Amino acid sequence: MMLLIIKWIKKGGGDFDEMRGGLTYSWSWGSLGLVKDHLVWGDNYHGSNILSGHQPSFTMLKLHLQPVKWFDFNYVHGWLVSDVIDSSRLYMNGQSLRKSYRPKYLAANLFTFTPIKKFQFSIGNSIIYSDQNVQPAYLIPFFFYKTVDHAQTSTGSNFLGQNSQLFFNVSSRNIRNVHLYASMFVDEIALGRATDKDKHTNFFSVKAGMRLSNLAVKNLFVTAEYTRTNPLAYRHYITTATYASSTYNMGHYLGDNAEEVYFSFGYKPISRLLLEVSYTAASKGYEYAYTGVSSDPVGNGLGLPFLSRAYWQMSDIGFRARYQLLNDAWIFLGFNSSEHKGILVDMYTMPEYRGKQTTINIGANIGF
Repeated sequence: MMLLIIKWIKKGGGDFDEMRGGLTYSWSWGSLGLVKDHLVWGDNYHGSNILSGHQPSFTMLKLHLQPVKWFDFNYVHGWLVSDVIDSSRLYMNGQSLRKSYRPKYLAANLFTFTPIKKFQFSIGNSIIYSDQNVQPAYLIPFFFYKTVDHAQTSTGSNFLGQNSQLFFNVSSRNIRNVHLYASMFVDEIALGRATDKDKHTNFFSVKAGMRLSNLAVKNLFVTAEYTRTNPLAYRHYITTATYASSTYNMGHYLGDNAEEVYFSFGYKPISRLLLEVSYTAASKGYEYAYTGVSSDPVGNGLGLPFLSRAYWQMSDIGFRARYQLLNDAWIFLGFNSSEHKGILVDMYTMPEYRGKQTTINIGANIGF
């Protein structure tokens, strides 16, 4: 059992609450739990593009199995927050109007294979479903959920179905002191027209990176990572079926039509002290209209160009020092020099960070 409670109150109004915890039963080759927590799937050193864990925590059934050394399996069924008012359930409560959100859920699984030592390949799929009660078929951990959705909506209308995804992850440590990794999140892709610049629907996100360790200097780490997310990945024309909870995207933090480059150099001069210098450059393009109607020349999603123009750009050079005082207890000091600019800087950047800024932060954390 675990429990974490956070409450933050903003001066002048507004507050933020977060509670994480749960109950888990474990045995020698697996575990089953009911938890409220963040979920991260996909190798990364600077934000996953499959499940990033950046959205507020949500409640989920969580199953983990590892019956043999070469196979690992994860499954979750989560209760998401749609932030979409159910107008059919509105009613007057005295002088006020009682409101409630439409239900929204996530079912996802991830099969991980280790065919040779230090090499892992993962494949999984997920579905966001809504506007109904919990569907028993999505409680079956090993299903391919898109097929289940098609069987339940045999009329073929996209507006009757749900929103499914497919993802892959590869991780290799077969070269000494080198970690190579890549992941791909597929929201939609039509292979027959994937190379047609006018008709493709390549709604996917890819990430690739590497970390070099102890190559020239002991305890020196060098990391390079690139992320590209095509237009309309993570999005959906049905508002209750987006790949999000509490309106926070569950994939890469930049959302669709964006890219990011990340480099870092880390060094441990002593066992408990980590020094790190990093550089991040990110760009985000236009968020295209998306109606899902094939006859709509604007919102049908066909042939959308990737990042034809950057509407928001960010660059950041940072330094961070972190020292471990005790087990799960750290103190840290950070320095960042950043620039946020572009036509949509007011939309994507908080006022305190717009333009060129220098930020210093110092603090401590225990257990998380």
